[in-house]
Amino acid sequence: MTTQDVVAPILTYQGRQLITAPTHFGTLRDSRDLLGDADKLRARMEEDGYLYLPAMLDRDAVMDARRSILLKLQAEGALHPDHPLESGIIAPGVHFTFRADLANGNPVIHQLLYSGVIMDFMGEFLGGPVLHYDYTWLRAKAPGPNTATTPHCDIVFMNRGTKQLYTVWTPLDDIPYELGGLIVLENSHRQRDHLGEYWEFDVDTYCVDDKNDEAHERWAWGSGGGSYSKDAIGVRQEIGGRWLSSEYKAGDLLIFSMFTLHASLDNCTDRVRLSTDSRYQLASEAVDERWIGANPIAHGPDAKKGLIC
Repeated sequence: MTTQDVVAPILTYQGRQLITAPTHFGTLRDSRDLLGDADKLRARMEEDGYLYLPAMLDRDAVMDARRSILLKLQAEGALHPDHPLESGIIAPGVHFTFRADLANGNPVIHQLLYSGVIMDFMGEFLGGPVLHYDYTWLRAKAPGPNTATTPHCDIVFMNRGTKQLYTVWTPLDDIPYELGGLIVLENSHRQRDHLGEYWEFDVDTYCVDDKNDEAHERWAWGSGGGSYSKDAIGVRQEIGGRWLSSEYKAGDLLIFSMFTLHASLDNCTDRVRLSTDSRYQLASEAVDERWIGANPIAHGPDAKKGLIC
């Protein structure tokens, strides 16, 4: 095994308990020892499908970014009025999972993700000038089992440009297991027999002949939402490997390929779980038009492409 065995507390996905025996669950491998050697980092990415880099970012800068989000949530009444802002405790009855509006146009978030440490690292890792997507994904996970992210690979959402595109997942707080951090399925980036058809899919395609095929029924944006499966427990049994995670700290980075299957745990606390997903590639390579420009079209009407199914 390439990761450290771990005895975790009770972890759940959509209310169901994950098996955390060493055969089913482990911790992410720390790649900080490879910093400064781009060839070894690229080899590790090829081997594991991810790079876990604890304490890469300045903690204070990350907490400033978190505060910028909490202030917006407080202003809209989403935080509990009887608790301090920094606690991030959700007000009764508030439910959300995805709040990109809190990150896009936010200069503090933009500074954290698109200058300094991350851009310098990605330039070294990719071996040239870097382009980042202009759209930032922000997860604001309210408590409850209905907010866990379902298992998916990012390629189905952004496959119209280079496939040498990488996601940087940035926790905007300390995220212990019970707060519902990201989980990666071990060696899933190698599972072409299971995931190959899925990897070729584009969630913004649709059938123009009124004849949906099985893939469109399962995965399209309007039905499956791009998830490979809704069941993190069942998909591990199907594909094999272990779910890998960590007790994340503010300042950690988790970088993974477009083909790495990942999901999240339930948020079993009373606090909001905040994190961002940002994307990076070589500037010289083709880019997916959905995610660039002053107002990216994202998964809107202009992104749709019709197919004969």
